[in-house]
Amino acid sequence: MAGPRTGGILRDLRWFGLGGRSDGEGGAGGILRDLRSLWRARWSLLTSGTGRERGMSTAEYAVGTIAACAFAALLFKVVTSPEVQEMITNLINRALNVAG
Repeated sequence: MAGPRTGGILRDLRWFGLGGRSDGEGGAGGILRDLRSLWRARWSLLTSGTGRERGMSTAEYAVGTIAACAFAALLFKVVTSPEVQEMITNLINRALNVAG
């Protein structure tokens, strides 16, 4: 059997097991159906394969920890800014005045 690149796209797809009937009557619908099933099978293998690793590796933990620390530092900087402190103080004062 000849490999890919020896003919048209239909012949190439049939060489890979796609393209509908072997007599060339599969048409574009058969090719699309075959491609959809190929992508579904590939996606299911990637998302739920038996050998798929679960969780994070040590490097991913390190990157995640650095990102969390950077976000915490940014949040701390925003909350301790004079403008935000003034807004929080005004909010608390209004809440206490309404309640009491």
